[in-house]
Amino acid sequence: MNSNYALHEMLEVHEIAAFKTVCMTKSKTMQALVTDPELIQILQQDVQLSQQQLQELGGLLSKVTL
Repeated sequence: MNSNYALHEMLEVHEIAAFKTVCMTKSKTMQALVTDPELIQILQQDVQLSQQQLQELGGLLSKVTL
């Protein structure tokens, strides 16, 4: 894997990771406020998927050589 990405590419990855973190935080918070079991399950799935995606994005960011 090429770790020599352009600065703007890495900034975009960082921005996506920040946005994904906010979305995951919202889903976690909403789980405590929601009473519908189906919606709670959807929010839990979103949190799990977001955690996986953040790990992948973190892996990309950790390989950066500027």
